[in-house]
Amino acid sequence: MPSTTTQRKLASQFIAVTNATKESAAHYLRTANYNLDAAINLYFSSADAEQAAGQPSPDEDLNKMFDGLLSQQDREADESNNTMGAESLEQYVGQLGVNHVNYELFVLLDIVEAEGLGQISRKGFVNGWRAVMLNRDYQVEATISSQKRYVRKCIDQLPGNATQFKKLYQRAFLTGKEPQQKAVDKDIAMVFWDMLFDPAVHPWRSKHVNWLEVWKGFLEEKWKRSVNRDMWNQTLIFAGKTMEDETLGFWNEDQAWPSVIDDFVAWCRETNVVAAAKGGAETMEVDE
Repeated sequence: MPSTTTQRKLASQFIAVTNATKESAAHYLRTANYNLDAAINLYFSSADAEQAAGQPSPDEDLNKMFDGLLSQQDREADESNNTMGAESLEQYVGQLGVNHVNYELFVLLDIVEAEGLGQISRKGFVNGWRAVMLNRDYQVEATISSQKRYVRKCIDQLPGNATQFKKLYQRAFLTGKEPQQKAVDKDIAMVFWDMLFDPAVHPWRSKHVNWLEVWKGFLEEKWKRSVNRDMWNQTLIFAGKTMEDETLGFWNEDQAWPSVIDDFVAWCRETNVVAAAKGGAETMEVDE
């Protein structure tokens, strides 16, 4: 069980999304083992949500919308009609005016709770948009135009919001995996890092070192494996540290970094990346 402070923080976040009472927040968080997303989904699928919101659940409208977004190919691939495939997803992204080659894509994928490469499930679509629609502050409807306005609002609020960026970063890992796999292919991970560490929202480039390019150069040369969840999450933490101290003085061998990051630090020292940072040279990058 999380600490009292953490429980209060989770309850505040739960209430901000659901407009529920403190008692309901405590109940659903306990039921969901303090998983915030699971607790919110559980609440919105209950009768409590409809009573609290004073309106019927939008599930019927959302299911109809999802059906309308499916292509014939989707229906043939999944007879249950519960999966939006890559082609339909691309069309949906375009209708919402979302840039599919940068961080904007993950804003949408987080809303619809995507958990697979190039697809959206009916469950994630309905649960995600239901949570938005039942929040009175948002006034979102089950239409493309309404969803488009909401997604754009979320995108515009992302720069400088470290908490939301971390949420999108973690969602990206889920969307990059093939079903039943526990890791993301290295090539996909590198594309996703390019999309996420966009200079407009979360640059990974300090005064003298373009860390994103250096990191990718190291992986191209030295890393032949896929990227597991720990490596993915620790890369974000490491990136934050490098922005505070580009000489890598924060690192020591007794810390619990993944071995790939230990190897990266050693590689940076061998290739004079750290020396360049200490010497205040021009921005250090790696050869393509």
